[in-house]
Amino acid sequence: MSIDVAVNLTWMAPGRVGGSEQYLARQLLGLDATAFDLSIYCDGRFGAAYPQLLSRYRTSVMPGRIDSRVGRVALEHTWLAAKTRHADVVHHGGGTAPFVGARPVVLTVHDLQYLVHPAYFSAARRRYLGAMMPRSVARAAVIAVPTEFVRAHVIEAFGVQADRVRVVPHGVPVAERPTARTIEEVRGRHGVDNRPYVVYPAITHPHKRQAVLIDMLDHLDDGTALVLIGGEGFAESVVADTIARSPHAERVQRPGRVSDTDRDALVAGADALVFPSEFEGFGAPLVEAMMFDTPVVCSDAPAVVEVVGDAAVIVAEPSGQSWAAGVGLARSRRAHLVERGGVRREDFTIGRSGAALASAYLQAADS
Repeated sequence: MSIDVAVNLTWMAPGRVGGSEQYLARQLLGLDATAFDLSIYCDGRFGAAYPQLLSRYRTSVMPGRIDSRVGRVALEHTWLAAKTRHADVVHHGGGTAPFVGARPVVLTVHDLQYLVHPAYFSAARRRYLGAMMPRSVARAAVIAVPTEFVRAHVIEAFGVQADRVRVVPHGVPVAERPTARTIEEVRGRHGVDNRPYVVYPAITHPHKRQAVLIDMLDHLDDGTALVLIGGEGFAESVVADTIARSPHAERVQRPGRVSDTDRDALVAGADALVFPSEFEGFGAPLVEAMMFDTPVVCSDAPAVVEVVGDAAVIVAEPSGQSWAAGVGLARSRRAHLVERGGVRREDFTIGRSGAALASAYLQAADS
């Protein structure tokens, strides 16, 4: 007899929540659908963004379009609680769980950045997480996290029994490297043509530290461009001002949010993917770069180091000069980094991610 699993994705407004959205969608694609009777509870925009999941699982669309946190939380405590009352397991994928509804609960916690860098969050967001996170963790039978780093942090911060916290890693689908023609066409459209460049796919939130890379251009050869992919976050004005003040502003290209095809081509055509983020729960672009044989230069943030292993150049100092040196090292060691990346990426397939999620569901059902 299969286990009846209800997955709460009402928090997922496609295109607005970044890596956490992608993380859950890929896990569900990697899950053995025959082992579970799974239903997804979601926003009405979900199906257009994830047609594969729509065809794979039953979906129940929440009433109306709710973009406010207050409205979504109210809906979780009413509509969702009623809809999922008979489920064997309810999976809340957005980091918090309502105070009512069926048990046992699997709770996905992506990271605890609000405890480490509270200044990066609004006062209202801090209050919400401070109230909801401890209660949500206490209510969960199993907490799913993307890395051992987050696992240790959850155990320490909330005093959780270690066997209740399971690592469910990101899964990155196997993808063919874009053709040379596609890369050339995309490069031309985004202003890099035949110039060498490095790329950073990240929203402009403070912890992403795009400014370090703009300063890096002071120490990098004049022919190299910097391509910043991603939407506007809380540090957008700081990033824009840093570019405007830089003597190398013409070397910074900002395509903003791009299609998956353009993103893949820009990553595949780069000399390196640079990743200076000071805090992550995982860092999927690191594995995506390895998929396209692009060397990685990254920060020494614990989760980032855990993901890349020996398949990247790690830069500990957040200075432009250090990052320029890191790019130079990646260029000189390209063949070695590509080889190690090819091995490392095998740890992060959607099959492995789905199998880890299945184990979390089974543990919760037996609790």
